[in-house]
Amino acid sequence: MSVDHVEEAGNSDAAEAVATTATAALAYYPVAPGVRLNVRSGPGTGYSVVRVLSEGAKVPVFCQCPGTSVSGPYGTTNIWDNIADGQFVSDAYVRTGSDGYIAPRCS
Repeated sequence: MSVDHVEEAGNSDAAEAVATTATAALAYYPVAPGVRLNVRSGPGTGYSVVRVLSEGAKVPVFCQCPGTSVSGPYGTTNIWDNIADGQFVSDAYVRTGSDGYIAPRCS
Protein backbone atom coordinates (compact mmCIF):
# COMPACT_ATOMS: atom_id res chain seq x y z
CA MET A 1 0.00 0.00 0.00
CA SER A 2 1.29 3.46 -0.83
CA VAL A 3 0.17 6.94 0.05
CA ASP A 4 0.17 9.46 -2.79
CA HIS A 5 -0.82 12.51 -0.81
CA VAL A 6 -0.90 13.37 2.87
CA GLU A 7 -2.35 16.55 4.33
CA GLU A 8 -1.59 17.61 7.86
CA ALA A 9 -4.26 19.23 9.95
CA GLY A 10 -3.20 22.79 10.46
CA ASN A 11 -5.46 23.40 13.42
CA SER A 12 -5.07 21.10 16.41
CA ASP A 13 -8.04 22.84 18.09
CA ALA A 14 -10.32 21.50 15.34
CA ALA A 15 -9.03 17.95 15.90
CA GLU A 16 -9.65 18.30 19.64
CA ALA A 17 -13.17 19.61 19.00
CA VAL A 18 -13.97 16.59 16.82
CA ALA A 19 -12.63 14.21 19.48
CA THR A 20 -14.61 16.00 22.20
CA THR A 21 -17.81 15.90 20.13
CA ALA A 22 -17.42 12.17 19.50
CA THR A 23 -16.92 11.53 23.22
CA ALA A 24 -19.84 13.75 24.18
CA ALA A 25 -22.17 11.84 21.83
CA LEU A 26 -21.74 8.63 23.82
CA ALA A 27 -24.74 8.30 26.14
CA TYR A 28 -24.54 6.73 29.59
CA TYR A 29 -27.56 4.96 31.05
CA PRO A 30 -28.29 4.48 34.78
CA VAL A 31 -28.35 1.06 36.38
CA ALA A 32 -31.49 0.42 38.46
CA PRO A 33 -31.41 2.18 41.85
CA GLY A 34 -30.06 0.16 44.76
CA VAL A 35 -28.59 -2.53 42.50
CA ARG A 36 -25.03 -3.84 42.47
CA LEU A 37 -24.99 -5.33 38.97
CA ASN A 38 -22.93 -8.31 37.82
CA VAL A 39 -20.95 -7.66 34.64
CA ARG A 40 -20.44 -10.86 32.67
CA SER A 41 -17.96 -11.95 30.02
CA GLY A 42 -20.79 -12.74 27.57
CA PRO A 43 -24.51 -12.18 26.99
CA GLY A 44 -25.96 -14.59 29.53
CA THR A 45 -26.07 -15.75 33.11
CA GLY A 46 -23.91 -18.76 32.22
CA TYR A 47 -20.92 -16.50 31.53
CA SER A 48 -18.46 -15.67 34.30
CA VAL A 49 -18.76 -12.49 36.38
CA VAL A 50 -15.84 -10.21 35.50
CA ARG A 51 -16.72 -7.38 37.91
CA VAL A 52 -19.63 -5.88 39.86
CA LEU A 53 -20.96 -2.37 39.25
CA SER A 54 -21.59 -0.31 42.35
CA GLU A 55 -24.95 1.23 43.21
CA GLY A 56 -25.62 4.37 41.19
CA ALA A 57 -23.44 3.30 38.26
CA LYS A 58 -24.06 4.58 34.73
CA VAL A 59 -22.98 2.58 31.70
CA PRO A 60 -22.42 3.20 27.99
CA VAL A 61 -24.11 0.81 25.56
CA PHE A 62 -21.84 0.18 22.57
CA CYS A 63 -23.95 -2.61 21.08
CA GLN A 64 -26.61 -5.11 22.15
CA CYS A 65 -27.27 -8.78 21.48
CA PRO A 66 -29.70 -11.52 22.47
CA GLY A 67 -28.82 -13.89 25.29
CA THR A 68 -30.28 -15.43 28.44
CA SER A 69 -33.70 -14.03 29.35
CA VAL A 70 -33.57 -12.10 32.65
CA SER A 71 -36.26 -10.43 34.78
CA GLY A 72 -35.31 -7.21 36.51
CA PRO A 73 -36.61 -3.78 37.54
CA TYR A 74 -37.14 -2.79 33.89
CA GLY A 75 -38.99 -5.92 32.79
CA THR A 76 -38.07 -9.30 31.37
CA THR A 77 -35.76 -9.32 28.36
CA ASN A 78 -33.17 -11.36 26.53
CA ILE A 79 -31.29 -8.21 25.43
CA TRP A 80 -27.76 -7.82 26.78
CA ASP A 81 -25.82 -4.55 26.68
CA ASN A 82 -22.13 -4.51 25.76
CA ILE A 83 -20.62 -1.89 28.11
CA ALA A 84 -16.93 -2.54 27.37
CA ASP A 85 -14.79 -5.05 25.51
CA GLY A 86 -15.96 -8.48 26.71
CA GLN A 87 -18.32 -7.01 29.32
CA PHE A 88 -22.10 -7.43 29.25
CA VAL A 89 -25.04 -6.59 31.53
CA SER A 90 -28.71 -7.52 31.21
CA ASP A 91 -30.81 -4.72 29.75
CA ALA A 92 -33.44 -5.59 32.41
CA TYR A 93 -31.27 -3.63 34.87
CA VAL A 94 -30.39 -0.63 32.68
CA ARG A 95 -32.81 2.28 32.16
CA THR A 96 -32.47 2.87 28.42
CA GLY A 97 -36.00 4.22 27.98
CA SER A 98 -36.93 1.39 25.61
CA ASP A 99 -38.05 -2.25 25.77
CA GLY A 100 -36.20 -2.90 22.50
CA TYR A 101 -32.79 -2.36 21.00
CA ILE A 102 -31.32 1.14 21.34
CA ALA A 103 -27.89 0.35 19.87
CA PRO A 104 -26.57 -1.70 16.95
CA ARG A 105 -26.42 -5.49 17.32
CA CYS A 106 -23.03 -6.79 18.45
CA SER A 107 -21.16 -8.65 15.75
